[in-house]
Amino acid sequence: MLNRKQKYFLLKFFSLFSIVRGYNILIIVIAQYLTSIYILAPHLAIKDIFFDANLFMLVLASSSAIAAGYIINNFYDSEKDLINRPRKTMLDRLVSQRTKLTSYFVLNFLSVIFGSYVSFKAVVFFSLYIFGIWFYSHKLKKYPFVGNLVAATLAVIPFFAVFIYYKNFDLVIFVHATFLFLIIAMRELVKDLENLKGDLAQNYRTIPVVYGVQTSKKMLSILSAFTLIPIYFLLTKFNIGYMNYFFFGSIIALLVFVILLWKSKNKLHYVVLHNILKFIIVVGVFSIPLINVSRILNRVM
Repeated sequence: MLNRKQKYFLLKFFSLFSIVRGYNILIIVIAQYLTSIYILAPHLAIKDIFFDANLFMLVLASSSAIAAGYIINNFYDSEKDLINRPRKTMLDRLVSQRTKLTSYFVLNFLSVIFGSYVSFKAVVFFSLYIFGIWFYSHKLKKYPFVGNLVAATLAVIPFFAVFIYYKNFDLVIFVHATFLFLIIAMRELVKDLENLKGDLAQNYRTIPVVYGVQTSKKMLSILSAFTLIPIYFLLTKFNIGYMNYFFFGSIIALLVFVILLWKSKNKLHYVVLHNILKFIIVVGVFSIPLINVSRILNRVM
């Protein structure tokens, strides 16, 4: 049995884990490694990638910067989240604002230190990334269009750190990145619909607040149609192996998404839509090995 002090420490740990979205960071780490293995460096053996110290440091630098970003975002949005997510916010408030800020600076410092192991360019890259996250959380997220585009861009940038490291400029990588960017942009807009009540109360000028729910739904429908462009090229112009089944499934999931979107009227409906997009992203990450199933075992050797 845990005593009271141990229980409180455990609650604070889960609170901090909730703030930094530990599960999201784990998915990003897995995605960076799978992308490196099957898309960015298909000529290297798996063991050479897993035991690459530079790649490991880039992944650590990305994870630290992203975790810090979640903290500063939580710090600035604490009042809004109290309206939109009261239960989660009460758990998050077990960690004081002072502890959050301390953790934020420590994680950013670690990100730069990890990047310095690779190169000075990596230090500059992650320093700019850290500044970009702060500027988005502090200012840009309160404005329509700009906030959504910047949020989607910041979500994709950690993959560009690995992309630049391997210096692989194949067109297929940009097409994959375009699909991911569009799905994340859709997710950001759905989050705005989901958080409409808190955004109105805190004077956030998001797309649903400024232009209305119907306009937001029209934009989401258009973005859904745009995702068919990279899907078409990936299915017809590039060899993506059995991952084509993921993209066929994505078309069906996006069709369901659009149908439910126009029937959605309350926050619970938007949460379901958010989870559909999140499901597409997570399944997409774990579908990457399907690009070349026949070589999975051989690449371990």
